[in-house]
Order: sequence, then structure tokens, then C-alpha cells
Amino acid sequence: QVQLVESGGGLVQSGGSLRLSCATSGFTFSANTMSWWRQALGKERELVASISVGSLSTNYADSVKGRFTISRDNAKRTFYLQMNSLKPEDTARYYCKVPSVYGTTYWGQGTQVTVSS
Repeated sequence: QVQLVESGGGLVQSGGSLRLSCATSGFTFSANTMSWWRQALGKERELVASISVGSLSTNYADSVKGRFTISRDNAKRTFYLQMNSLKPEDTARYYCKVPSVYGTTYWGQGTQVTVSS
């Protein structure tokens, strides 16, 4: 049974930092690209960052480049999103995703990040 569980969200002031974690189980974590997405109220879900197998490559949305860092720990089956210099426009529910486990996409339940101005 594939499970993804996010944690680390919360309320932070503008300019602050948070570290999100996504703990996984039920699939071969080390063999999968993983990604973080977010959805703000009234907006579509958008890709924030992704990390390839073996951490060989990472990709970021233009809006978070230079502020957010995605990483993974295959031994812990967990990946992370370090978010620095947070802005009010980063306020959203953040989700982790594994794009394909035997052809099925899985999402976590999300963790809320709220940045006050």
C-alpha cells in the first residue's frame, strides 16, 4: 500500500523558513522521481520542485528558485523541501507526489503553509 505523509507545515512570518518532509512507504522510493506541488485557495495545483532518482537533477518553479531546496534521503524513504525567505504568496497547501507506481500516481494528504506579511 503506497503512502505519502507530509509534515512540517505551519504559520510563519514573511522572510521566515520551514522544512517540509514527505515520508513514504509501499513502493521503491529510491527508483522514483519525487515532487512537491502546492495549491493556493482558488488556484490550480502547481509544481514547486522535483528531484530525480539518485538526486542527479532537481527542478524548480521560477517563483521559488533560489529560495527553496528539494532533497531526498533514500535510506529514510523521505524527501524534503527546505523553504527560505518565505513570502505571503507562498501560502498554500503543499503536497508530495510520486508520479507513477505501476502506472498509478499517488499524492499525500498535504500540509498547510501560511506566510503572514
